[in-house]
Amino acid sequence: VQLQASGGGLVQAGGSLRVSCAASGRTFSSYTMGWFRQAPGKEREFVGCITWDGVRTYYADSVKGRFTISRDNAKNTVYLQMDTLKPEDTAIYYCAARESRFVVVLMNNYDYWGQGTLVTVSS
Repeated sequence: VQLQASGGGLVQAGGSLRVSCAASGRTFSSYTMGWFRQAPGKEREFVGCITWDGVRTYYADSVKGRFTISRDNAKNTVYLQMDTLKPEDTAIYYCAARESRFVVVLMNNYDYWGQGTLVTVSS
């Protein structure tokens, strides 16, 4: 699976942004899709994930209630809708995939990674 993230940019605090991750391959619907982020000088951290069927999502406490993950298996795409953005959300956002039917939280459990897209939130 090859992943291509897009949609990052500059947004003011309190604003919204949606980033996307397009996947190649015919088995996209077999994968749990995760989003991670890495801020300057910090380690990469889990943001959230969505199961293969879109039924279950799981979020880090820091984004819960503000971020929403969805997917369109017909388009081989997963989305991260980010609302009420804060300056501390500034980071490179990565999508990742693991063939699974379950929620996957740990970074090391993901097999495929996209190249990342930069989100900058100004105060």
